[in-house]
Amino acid sequence: MARKISFINYKGGVGKTSLIVNTAASLARLGKRVLLCDFDTQSNASIWLLKLDRWNKLNSTGEGAVYSIFDPGRAQVRDIVIKDVLEGKTGEKLLPGLDLVATTFNLVDLENEYNGDPKRPPYLVFYEQLAAIEANYDFILFDCPPNILRASQCGIFSCNEIYVPVNPDALSLIGFTLLVEKLYKFHQLSASFRRSAMGVPAQVQGLVFNSIKAGVDIEVPKMRLQLRLNQFKTAKRAAPVAKIFETQIRDAMVVRRAVALGLPVMLVSAEAADTGAGSDNVVNDYRRLASEIITHASA
Repeated sequence: MARKISFINYKGGVGKTSLIVNTAASLARLGKRVLLCDFDTQSNASIWLLKLDRWNKLNSTGEGAVYSIFDPGRAQVRDIVIKDVLEGKTGEKLLPGLDLVATTFNLVDLENEYNGDPKRPPYLVFYEQLAAIEANYDFILFDCPPNILRASQCGIFSCNEIYVPVNPDALSLIGFTLLVEKLYKFHQLSASFRRSAMGVPAQVQGLVFNSIKAGVDIEVPKMRLQLRLNQFKTAKRAAPVAKIFETQIRDAMVVRRAVALGLPVMLVSAEAADTGAGSDNVVNDYRRLASEIITHASA
């Protein structure tokens, strides 16, 4: 079965979308079948991977976007998966194996406008529909906004692992702490909908230092995050295998260029061809992180 991973931190602005898009692309390049589910109402991952013209068509009608499985509710997750999402100018497939469940701005209506069956909350609807296709994938990644409201709950309830992107600042520590507290409350809220075959509710299994600027010393922030992680592990609020990943993602101009071009960095940067063990660039950062995720023990 697929490993299902949510990327989330209660602190915004940590570079979560660039991390998940480029990690997903790196996993696909390593031969893994990957589905990226965008639950962030800002739609950044969807706009990035589809490019603006294709995404605008989705946004204008809402058909084929994730909200359509809730309202009008005629679509199923299997119907809206965009296969091999990355395309060139002539429609050629640039990275086979990377699929997308896209979102549009109307996902915000899930929070207030949507009135579904209270006995079947949105996260249960999504989970059941995802189960029909998850065997098609090695990894399913959820891009969650910095909260645990209805959209994020779809990823959190469905996943087995949670990874937290962090920056070397005090706010990342605060965001991580708040995330773990809110996770605990959501797991209590959703406990009656879980089945034994689903296993234990997902806990934090990893923290990833992201967008690290040159010359910035991360040792003190890393020590503080490790201390807090140890406290959560002792309290059984984080997975026993949880760790701060060895791989750190540097800040690089090519990442911002990749966003503008609608491509992951591996398809933008000439450095992508440099795959040697000693190569030192942001493309290889993502490649090393993908390899570390593959070998990281799942709970």
